[in-house]
Amino acid sequence: MKILVANLGSTSFKYRLFDMDSQCQLARGGIERIGSPESRCTVQIGDYNQDISVKAADHVEAVHHGLSQLTDAAHGCLRDASEVSAIAFKTVHGGRYSGVQRVTPDVLAAMEEMCGVAPAHNPPYIAAMRLLADKLPQIPLVAAFETDFHTTIPQYNQLYAIPYEWSESGCVRRWGFHGASHRYIAGRTAELLGRTDLRIISCHLGGSSSLCAIRNGQSVATTMGMSPQSGLPQNNRVGDFDPFALPRIMRQTGKSLTEVLSILANQSGLLGISGVSTDYRDIAEAAGNGNVRAKLALDVYAASVRHYLGAYLVELGGADVLVFTGGIGENRNNLRTAVCHNLAELGIVLDPVANQQACGEVSIHALQSRVQIWVMPTNEELVVARLAAKLLKESPSPIAGDGRCDGKE
Repeated sequence: MKILVANLGSTSFKYRLFDMDSQCQLARGGIERIGSPESRCTVQIGDYNQDISVKAADHVEAVHHGLSQLTDAAHGCLRDASEVSAIAFKTVHGGRYSGVQRVTPDVLAAMEEMCGVAPAHNPPYIAAMRLLADKLPQIPLVAAFETDFHTTIPQYNQLYAIPYEWSESGCVRRWGFHGASHRYIAGRTAELLGRTDLRIISCHLGGSSSLCAIRNGQSVATTMGMSPQSGLPQNNRVGDFDPFALPRIMRQTGKSLTEVLSILANQSGLLGISGVSTDYRDIAEAAGNGNVRAKLALDVYAASVRHYLGAYLVELGGADVLVFTGGIGENRNNLRTAVCHNLAELGIVLDPVANQQACGEVSIHALQSRVQIWVMPTNEELVVARLAAKLLKESPSPIAGDGRCDGKE
């Protein structure tokens, strides 16, 4: 079975192709600037790389270009497109749908209901998936929702202190995201240490960031809540924020609620504090050159990670493993130093040399550290491919979910 995992943007289609019999990645590629007069189409199959100019008016044409590369007689890894068992998506928010679902009109409608909660993620996925379902009906589409890994979180960590009926009738709760990444970290850590009874704190730190407390392979708490705008400060999204500040901001700026929410979702976070960039690397460079606001943005980010790290140490009753993943978590040793600073009393001690030299999957804790500390590249696409393959094997024909807000299948 071969699964094509798609990562969609409003004008992009990136993919990875997996052979699920061997659990190996066969190819990766993508098409940028969809809808422009000229699009860039790239592919990597083994040692073969290609970067060409094509015309892709929409995501369907982009998929066709990708399949053409994969079935190329000279360099492709497929005989023909019929070898693709499904296109699977790392979808963000389905509201009344969670888990792994075949894409149906009702699943898309449920995603559409949550566009206001996930405005940067849901709309481009919905538009592209509807188009693909219409134009490529022969290829099953599978949605693996990011909220699924967090359905094991107990209610006391799920609920907001709001009228109970709002939670029940409106799907208002802490849903949590980055589920594929945290699921991968849970499984890979258990594999490396040869144990399934671990207390893990997974730090997915990148343009979008979250922490997850994991016990025995299951999520018990996570930093993101109802929306991906919550929790840690994101690259351009606000993170945790007091809603009672909204009326004051509206009076102060003269902006509408819609305008203020757009700013909180697109011009806040690290960008809002630093005034420099949405990219952590640019902000770190500016801070190193003496930019005070850039340094403040880095400090606020590290402090927020430490805040939740402390909370999850309490929730788990300590930790066996602390994992850094994501673009920032894997590549910024200064951030890891800041997060772990002065935590020896809690059993967390970095090896400064190992931390400085860390590359790829590696442990970076000192000998005296009670908690193992790892840098671990995540593999969300492989998780999505596995979930999609499992669904296709167990449910070879389309089935509909029950549409409940509890997210149970």
